[in-house]
Amino acid sequence: MILYNVTVAIDKKVEKEWVKWMKDIHIPEVLATNQFLDHKFFKVLNTDDPESSSYSIQYFAEHMNNVQMYLSMFAPELQQKHHLQFPNQFAAFRTLLETV
Repeated sequence: MILYNVTVAIDKKVEKEWVKWMKDIHIPEVLATNQFLDHKFFKVLNTDDPESSSYSIQYFAEHMNNVQMYLSMFAPELQQKHHLQFPNQFAAFRTLLETV
């Protein structure tokens, strides 16, 4: 099992709008690529930044090939939509993990 984790720090001014957009639009679009079996959406609780809140969106894939397909075929367009929807209001980093 492969975990593709996206951690996002979102400006608190747009946090509620962003969470709704993620749940209603972005995450369903990622899952519609059929490269992931499931997902989890968490709020990071141990942050001290007064201007942003952090979230972890975890996508679970059966094989690394699924993640590679997502990253090459789908991620650029979906990430661009995210940038256009919330310009200069977030920072994101991505991590790949494998079940041991």
